[in-house]
Amino acid sequence: MQYNILISRVLMISMALFLLHPLLCAQNKAGQVIFRPHEIDDVLINPGIGFTTFQRFNGDTLNAGEGWTEGFPIDYQPFKGALSTVGYPQTSIAYWRIYWKFLEPEMQKYRWDLIDQALDTAMRRGQKLMLRIAPYGTGPVTDVPEWYRQMVGDENDWNESKPVENWAVDPENVNYSIYFGGLIQALGERYDGHPGFESVDISIVGAWGEGAGSELLTQKTREKLIDAYTDAFQKTPLITLLMDEKTNQYARSKRYVGWRVDCIGDLGFWASEQNGWTHMYDFYPQSIITHGVKDDWQNAPISLEICGTFLRWRDQEGYQSEDVRYIFDQSLKWHISSFNAKSSPVPLEWQSLVDDWLKKMGYRFVLRRFSYPESVKRNGKLPFETWWENKGVAPCYVKYPLAVRLRNPYHTTTLLTHADITTWLPGDNIYDDAVFVPADLPPGDYELEIALVSLPDRFNLLPHPEVKLAIADMKADGWYIMGKIVVE
Repeated sequence: MQYNILISRVLMISMALFLLHPLLCAQNKAGQVIFRPHEIDDVLINPGIGFTTFQRFNGDTLNAGEGWTEGFPIDYQPFKGALSTVGYPQTSIAYWRIYWKFLEPEMQKYRWDLIDQALDTAMRRGQKLMLRIAPYGTGPVTDVPEWYRQMVGDENDWNESKPVENWAVDPENVNYSIYFGGLIQALGERYDGHPGFESVDISIVGAWGEGAGSELLTQKTREKLIDAYTDAFQKTPLITLLMDEKTNQYARSKRYVGWRVDCIGDLGFWASEQNGWTHMYDFYPQSIITHGVKDDWQNAPISLEICGTFLRWRDQEGYQSEDVRYIFDQSLKWHISSFNAKSSPVPLEWQSLVDDWLKKMGYRFVLRRFSYPESVKRNGKLPFETWWENKGVAPCYVKYPLAVRLRNPYHTTTLLTHADITTWLPGDNIYDDAVFVPADLPPGDYELEIALVSLPDRFNLLPHPEVKLAIADMKADGWYIMGKIVVE
């Protein structure tokens, strides 16, 4: 009897140890430094996400009242030295929309100086340039170039299937693809891959380049106009307007493209004239699905534009906080990365809603855990393990390298990892790797720091922190200390 009891106890202990074995193996290793950063709740100004300025740059004064300007050469304001603007978030993107006539006033003689100045100004204000070249607007002041008008004539009395109110010229005229498409091709030849470009809109027809009537194009013309962009821009991101199923599908068949719409917030601006039809309740939710673009956010950015301005939402449409919250929530569902509020003020009563929205827009990286050995040898590996959470609604679309820096008062070395942050979708992400410690790094005690960095450019000769993390204790130079390490 006692023997059986003894055997039973041994079996129970053995089973308990067996069940505990995975837990024992999962414990933190001896000799490891484990760092769990403290999360912060700040609004972060990071590349490619958040609000954009419109026809303006960080530090410029805003549009007065409910109006705005677009399509014309930029009216540059004197810079007063501060990047912030009262009533508007600081941004990483300057969005500029210009009509064809201003960039090509004479046939095949391009005003690249206009774009060069915009790029240089944006980069000096901590921004990148988002660009749309619209073929025309409405009326003679924003018409196609004069030389092109003389070429094709004043005809605008097309058959009833043509949206006369939104086409200034017939895009089926072979010259349209040749000359407007030629401008886009020349733009790509000069600027594709420029570090100051955030993205380029695919704009082909319709007033303000918004794509009205694109569904009426012949497939031949549709392909020529889209090809002008996708062939010319292989490096700079492209964003296509949400136009029609054929046009959007053809664009995305050529390469990864994001999408944009220009009337976020229309809950009924013109509903009384359109049998209740609205952009937010009707066009956008259905078209995102039917045009096949609902998952494109995983590979290319979604950039949205306000309908009217915030002041119109409040003063003319009578929107309340619950309306604004609904609009913001819908945009997050569609995985928004950036938003053009037309450099018009944010009402003070909605500022907290906007701040909360900005914390979710695009990507937001929280480093949850970073572990590494207490000591390493020169010319040996420094292994590390990381756990990140992306609390935004989209990935980062640029491969900013994760860098490890070893630093003490006398010596510094920066080591780049192979992390691809464009794959860090919303939710948890694990990245474990190792970097080699240089053989000539002097032994001693070092601080181990990390950052998501940009590679050298004309403003910075060394890799420098580019993406702020949603964790505390960022140093003045943008790096984050993980702890101490000994180099032997």
